[in-house]
Amino acid sequence: MRVVFAGTPEVAVPALDAIAASRHELVGVVTRPDAPSGRGRKLLASPVALRAEELGVPVLKPEHPRDPDFQAALAELRPDVCPVVAYGAMLPQSALDLVPHGWINLHFSVLPSWRGAAPVQHSLWAGDEVTGATTFRIVKALDAGPVFGIMTERIRPGDTAGDLLERLAEGGSGLLVQTLDGIEDGSLEAREQPEDGVSFAPKILVDDARIDWTHPAAAIDRQVRACTPAPGAWSTFEGERIKVGPLTGADGPDLGPGVLEVTKNAVLVGTGTTPLRLGEVKAFGKKQMPAADWARGVRLESGVRLGD
Repeated sequence: MRVVFAGTPEVAVPALDAIAASRHELVGVVTRPDAPSGRGRKLLASPVALRAEELGVPVLKPEHPRDPDFQAALAELRPDVCPVVAYGAMLPQSALDLVPHGWINLHFSVLPSWRGAAPVQHSLWAGDEVTGATTFRIVKALDAGPVFGIMTERIRPGDTAGDLLERLAEGGSGLLVQTLDGIEDGSLEAREQPEDGVSFAPKILVDDARIDWTHPAAAIDRQVRACTPAPGAWSTFEGERIKVGPLTGADGPDLGPGVLEVTKNAVLVGTGTTPLRLGEVKAFGKKQMPAADWARGVRLESGVRLGD
């Protein structure tokens, strides 16, 4: 089949590579426009755009997929199907109607659970033991289209959102190619999603990532791992925001929520239940570093508190 791939961030690159190496003909790539990045706010192409250029594939970067010029350019490529991984823009019906076999999304959850922008983060935060990836045909309703295929992945105790997403991106790329193969030879039939079990995963904002140290240790652990690497879990110290990396359970004194116990090689923090050991810390204007190094640098003493 003639394929036009749509995707933007690094997590979409494994699927792009898998399609490029498949029996299908990759005739184009759709991605988000170049965006400002870094201190100089220089415009940079997306990871998918950079990889497509390396592959020698034409790249389309519409401001929005409803743009008539984009839809005309897409029609000229004559795609039979458009696989999608984390493209980052809602597709209007006029764009959906251009492609005979539709736009086939690789979504990083087992639908109908965790429809939306941040399924991996919400799955971790909720304490799920298993997640996965789903291929489905995109329809107007959010992540509600009929399903072609599913893979599952067990969530490991120390997984961050970054760890889990990396595994799902690799495993899901194979699922996406298998889905395209099945659509081409007629061996796959899309099935409507069940009405029961629907949950939603909206984007996690910076304010959502603020740690409330009165919560139980297990809940804080899940929150921090779900927000790593982005947007980054955080608290405050002496009025300044600090980012907090994954924590580990610790034996220690009975500390109040947010209260720190400082030793030579570790920094413990109190929660609503048992204390946790701080891992990596990034103070304002500083590089990320082990919590013990941060404590020495600011001459931290036991008994001070994180958070307001």
